[in-house]
Amino acid sequence: MKARVPKQFQGGGQDMNAMIHQAKKMQDQITALQEDIEQRSFTAAAGGGAVSVTVSGKKVLQSIELKPEVVDPEDIEMLQDLIISAVNEAINTVEETTEHEMSKITGGVALPGLF
Repeated sequence: MKARVPKQFQGGGQDMNAMIHQAKKMQDQITALQEDIEQRSFTAAAGGGAVSVTVSGKKVLQSIELKPEVVDPEDIEMLQDLIISAVNEAINTVEETTEHEMSKITGGVALPGLF
């Protein structure tokens, strides 16, 4: 029994090879971008710079800097809120940067499962 190849694929080997090559190139660019972003550090501040945090591109907290005037034993909740706010802002920056730079590679097409 002979296998039948649909008409759209007959004689289209070159088109398919070009698509495969283009997909491989895009995959390599995405991998390089992911590695680049993971090596970066992202800093964000809250409370007018009273709290500053740095996270890696892997979204791992690397450092917290507190200005002495923000440390008030009578208002620990405010300090906690400022730290949470700064950390969330830094993580959002990582995500926004990743999305923005990824869209340059993918042409704005969302590829599920990448990030």
